Amino acid sequence: MPLDKPYKDIPGTTIFDAEQSRKGYWLNQFCMSLMKADNRARFKADEGTYLDEWPMTEAQKAAVRARDLNECIRLGGNIYFLAKIGATDGRSFQQMAGSMTGMTEAEYRDMMVGGGRSIEGNRRIGEDGDAQPQHQPQGKKKGS
Repeated sequence: MPLDKPYKDIPGTTIFDAEQSRKGYWLNQFCMSLMKADNRARFKADEGTYLDEWPMTEAQKAAVRARDLNECIRLGGNIYFLAKIGATDGRSFQQMAGSMTGMTEAEYRDMMVGGGRSIEGNRRIGEDGDAQPQHQPQGKKKGS
């Protein structure tokens, strides 16, 4: 029986939950392999051959080759594991985050220093301006 996932209605957000963890298991294991220098060297020398050693989906492999981190996340990747790809490429986490938002590194940094993204357009679907949660834990009713 699927679990209730009240967080599924946050625009533009993929929550790394148990389902995502199962979906991305081999993708994340590949990323963790990049912690070893010899694996990084093998990956950089021949990405396709190294990726083929991992039982990832073709879509996951394609997302890694394209360095499409948003797609990697959609396919079960965890950002903390995916950061190993960026580090292998010599990119900072800030550079990676900027690329995921369509911003340059400087634009992303300035946005974060300025307080982050606006809440407008980033609330749960149906949530009004006073940020009241739309989900009630099972067994409780609004007003009780």
